[in-house]
Amino acid sequence: MSRRAQILATAAELFAARGFHGVSVADLGAACGISGPALYKHFPSKDAMLAEMLVSISEELLVVGRQRVAEAGDPEGALVGLVDWHVSFALGRRALIVVQDRDWESLPADARERVRALQRAYVDLWADQLRGVHDGLGTERARAMAHATFGLLNSTPHSGLLPDEPMHELLAGMALAALGVRAPVGRPSGA
Repeated sequence: MSRRAQILATAAELFAARGFHGVSVADLGAACGISGPALYKHFPSKDAMLAEMLVSISEELLVVGRQRVAEAGDPEGALVGLVDWHVSFALGRRALIVVQDRDWESLPADARERVRALQRAYVDLWADQLRGVHDGLGTERARAMAHATFGLLNSTPHSGLLPDEPMHELLAGMALAALGVRAPVGRPSGA
């Protein structure tokens, strides 16, 4: 992991624990083992850290989501892959989910618009697959189904009461059932 990625991971944990405004540059530096001002070698500001953190996770969700759809043989298989990917992401990035939810308003306006655009594309990726599985499903209802599923899957910082593997199976099974998709036997490839 690069030093820049380490700083972002540390910042995510601190922001999740204390909120964006509850963490100073000195706090970030101390947690990273460097002086606060040394952070400016990597990021121009704390705001820039938050922006990169949230834009990059939105980009990653979309890129990997598109890969999962491309690898699937049909919309149902694509949804299985999307659910598996999103559950893995949510379990592995709990702090980022908290930061995204709680510190959204602290995100600079240009980054907020970039994240919104990426998120809309991600929702539409899911909605397209849902419409392929459910004949006659309207776009708005498909988007609502995707958002409701994200609510379930992104609950992991608060609901992850089981070890990750059984939690993954539980969340994926619940999400697939809610989406009206048959759960496969075992985890899909790439999990």
